[in-house]
Amino acid sequence: MITPQAQRVTGKRRAARVAQLVDNSWVAFGLRRTGRFLASIVVLITAAFLLIHLVPGDPVRAALGPSAPLDLVEARREALGLNNPLHIQFFEYVTGLFRGDLGTSITSGLPVADVIAERLSATAVIAGLAFVVAILIAAPVGLGIAILTRGQRRGSLDAGFTWMSVLVGAIPEFLVGIGLVAVFAVTLGWFPVAGRSGPESYILPVIALAIGPAAIIARILRVEALAVMNADFVRTTRAKRLRPRLIHLRHVLPNTLTATLTVAGLLLGGMAVGTVLVESIFAWPGLGSRLVQSIISMDYPVVQALVLVYGAGILLINLVVDVLLAWMDPRSTMKEV
Repeated sequence: MITPQAQRVTGKRRAARVAQLVDNSWVAFGLRRTGRFLASIVVLITAAFLLIHLVPGDPVRAALGPSAPLDLVEARREALGLNNPLHIQFFEYVTGLFRGDLGTSITSGLPVADVIAERLSATAVIAGLAFVVAILIAAPVGLGIAILTRGQRRGSLDAGFTWMSVLVGAIPEFLVGIGLVAVFAVTLGWFPVAGRSGPESYILPVIALAIGPAAIIARILRVEALAVMNADFVRTTRAKRLRPRLIHLRHVLPNTLTATLTVAGLLLGGMAVGTVLVESIFAWPGLGSRLVQSIISMDYPVVQALVLVYGAGILLINLVVDVLLAWMDPRSTMKEV
């Protein structure tokens, strides 16, 4: 039989363990970031739900056209649940999301989840490839320019790189895509003009998405690398007469990744959004081109679901970047309020 004194001791031990767990920086960080993520998801879901109700007029009539019979419009409204009170629609929408039900397309009558599943891989592939290409270009270029211009050397190269990176980074992806199509597809005939037909069809869309972020990441990495090169520990490595390549790759480059990763994560989210126009230019069968088609045809359930997918993807990318930054530099990241 457990005595009251033993129960009090056990209770104090449990309370001490709980307090220790709460004081753990990783637990506090996880709770803080998870709370922000969930709050953002709630806002995103609410905004996506209200999208179809903030459109002026009847979205079903707009999607089916003015010549559609009234009974067909009413039947489609009933099937979509648009005749129910707003709070019931919201409840059914949220419960449907937990079941994986994203609604039904007004124009085709197909489940929106099937439409997204059919096209998701095409968008994910070019966005992922573009991100990898941007990093592979930006890392050597940014670090190389930092090495060449260290100590205010080669001022013309420094100014030229800064000017060019700002210019390239400011050009929208769709303008880059149009230029690539005009030069390399139409004029030279090296690559397909549009469509997803083979490995060569990936090159122009990936370059259109990657070139702007690559310029921005290279500029940020160069600035960070120059700051690290002037740090005391790098001067110590030079005093030990280590090889320059070892100094730059083992000591300089890893210490530039915190700021670079932050920018790269934001650009990856922007890259996913950039696929909307790039896919339309190259007739790429992904989510972006489907979003444009749905907006033109006023297929609001599809637009609603794609907004939710893009928004959730960007929030998830930011969460992953936050976790990586906390792992790489816990002193500056995990102590944030």
